[in-house]
Parts: sequence; structure tokens; C-alpha cells
Amino acid sequence: MAVWDRYVGEADRAIYDAAGFGQRVGQGHSPALVVIDVTYSFCGRDPAADGQNPDEVTAHHHGIDAWDAVHATAELLVQARASGTPVFYTAGLDYRPDGRDAGRWQDKNPRLVSDSVRRTQSGDYSGNEIVAQIQPMPGDFVLRKAKPSAFFGTPLQAFLTDLGVDTLLMCGVTTSGCVRATVIDGFSHNYRVNVVEECTFDRSALVHAMNLFDIDRKYADVVSLADTTSYLRGLGAGSRPEAAVSHHVGNGRS
Repeated sequence: MAVWDRYVGEADRAIYDAAGFGQRVGQGHSPALVVIDVTYSFCGRDPAADGQNPDEVTAHHHGIDAWDAVHATAELLVQARASGTPVFYTAGLDYRPDGRDAGRWQDKNPRLVSDSVRRTQSGDYSGNEIVAQIQPMPGDFVLRKAKPSAFFGTPLQAFLTDLGVDTLLMCGVTTSGCVRATVIDGFSHNYRVNVVEECTFDRSALVHAMNLFDIDRKYADVVSLADTTSYLRGLGAGSRPEAAVSHHVGNGRS
């Protein structure tokens, strides 16, 4: 049962089917894994580890779903690295105190700027830090971005070209925001894009499900963690040598 089945009726499915949407793009021979914005700003602290109430609504609230996705992503990373698949992480950056480098985020969500300024002034950069359970390893790429898409204003495309990547495996947050924007840009660059369902999350279950449905019908294949790990195992041990250190690209801290 797909996550969107409780929301999408037969009439809606018929419309998409009649239009010809929903075909499979499949997977190529040279994937990369893109882990989008799985930071403490989005996840908060692990409620299972810290004794927090997962139903408490906070600025970082994604409930228990966020940490379910984190643990699933940890499983995916193990297999990706075993197969030699390059791993890219994205994370936000800290804005200037005047907020002028935030662009329209300053209008749509001024909390992003105020939180960034508070962290900078207090010396606490944990908000834009990738959560410890899936922290980058030597040889991974860490890209800092200011806009939703991992392609916008970053060298992601150049790295993917250099590595000969033909397939993007995507996970992270939010399904409706940065994940969707990156999926569409990946599709626009003619990559085969797969979104790993268990490894994505959003603030709203409805928004999460409907965006996965629409992404699956128009831009990418929404796939399971089990199918993705099976695909990676089939690639065998990769031949790409790991770099000695992680590559941090862009402004901000990790």
C-alpha cells in the first residue's frame, strides 16, 4: 500500500492514467545518493533518545516520522557506501544579522533568519548541523544551499557530471519543499530520479503523501528502501576511490 492510497481516489487516478502519467524511469548503472537537509533545524532532537514528546508542536516539529526517516536513511547509507555510490548531503547556511542574504525567505518565513542570527550570536551552529546518526563520512560531499533545490547555487551538477552519474537516489526533508525542488531539477537535467519513500518526511502527513503521489506520477519513481538497497547490492563494490576528507562546499558550518 502506497502512502498516498488513503488520500487518492479512483477518479483522481483515472485522470493521471488517462493523461499517460506514472510510467517508470527505472535506474541506471551509476547512481548517487542525495540526502537533503536532514539537520537539527528540521528534525529537532531524537525524542526516543532525549525523552521528548514526539507530539509536541515546535518550530522544528516533524513528529516521530522525522526520526523514523533518519534511521531508515542510516540503513540506506550503509549500502550506498558499500557499493561505492557517491553520497551528497545538503544543509542550510547561517544568514547575516541583517537578513539581506536570505532573499524571499525573509518574507515567507522570517523565523529562519531570526533563528540563524540567534545561533550565530550564541555560537551554537547545531541547527544547520547534519544529525549525528547519519553524519557525513570521509569521501562524502556536503553542499551548503540557500534555496530549496540542491542544484540552485551549488556545484552539484558539476560533481555529478565529473562522476558520470546517471541516477539520483533522493531522500530527506521536506518532501513538498527541498526534496520536490531537487527532484524537479534532477528531472530537468535528465537524470533518472528515485525518491526513497521511507527516507523522506514533511511537517504534514497529507502534504507528504500528496507530493509523493504527484512526484511519482510526473517526475520520478517513488521506491521502497528494500528495493533501493537491493538495487545497490546488485551494483557490487564500487571502483571509485574515496577522497581522504569530506568535501564541504559553500558557506556556513557543519
